[in-house]
Amino acid sequence: MNPQLSDHLSVTFSALADPTRRAILARLARGETSVGDLVKPFAISGAAISRHLRVLENACLIERKVNAQWRICRLNPPGLRLADSWLSPYRTFWEQSLDRLVEVLEQGDGPPDGACRAPLTRKKKSS
Repeated sequence: MNPQLSDHLSVTFSALADPTRRAILARLARGETSVGDLVKPFAISGAAISRHLRVLENACLIERKVNAQWRICRLNPPGLRLADSWLSPYRTFWEQSLDRLVEVLEQGDGPPDGACRAPLTRKKKSS
């Protein structure tokens, strides 16, 4: 793996490690918003939110712009795409592993006498 890519992934996953930053990203997934509106749901200061935003921006997960007196934040899709592309093979591995587990469990002898068991199914992710 390219060392620069590895370093960028380290910065990205470090930024994602904090629950407040993940909550900020979840809010921004609904659309861009002002820093002032981002502060409202959190019991921390505006300065603390600004520090979290700086970490997210340095990780290329968000973009910030100034519009008159407003500081507007939005997601940065390429930064998120990099993390997603790194995770993708692992997602495939786990989905295949869970499918195999379901198959193994469904091939069992069935539940003990008198026990009720719901069928094992996995919801397929719609594309």
